[in-house]
Amino acid sequence: QVQLVESGGGLLQAGGSLRLSCAASGLTFNTYAMGWFRLAPGKERVFVAAVGWSGGSPSYADSLKGRFPSSRDNAENTLYLQIYSLKPEAKDVYYCAAGPVNTVLAGDYYAMDYWGKGTLVTVSS
Repeated sequence: QVQLVESGGGLLQAGGSLRLSCAASGLTFNTYAMGWFRLAPGKERVFVAAVGWSGGSPSYADSLKGRFPSSRDNAENTLYLQIYSLKPEAKDVYYCAAGPVNTVLAGDYYAMDYWGKGTLVTVSS
């Protein structure tokens, strides 16, 4: 059974930073590209970042480029997302996902094979 479990969410002050983790099990981790998506209240889930099998050449949403670097540790079957400079009062759920490399790196929401249940990040002013 494949499981993707996000962690690291919580309360964050505006302008601060936070590192999210996604622990994978039940799949051959280094054969999947991994991505992060964000869901804000009342909005659709949007692509944040993705990394290929080895973690090289990550891709990012244009609007977030440089502020949300993502990496992976294949020895630990874990994906990471570093978040910087979130807006005050933001309250978003961050999800990790696994899927084919071309579609994951393109941020194709519909092409993911597996999803985690998400971790909530709340930003205080």
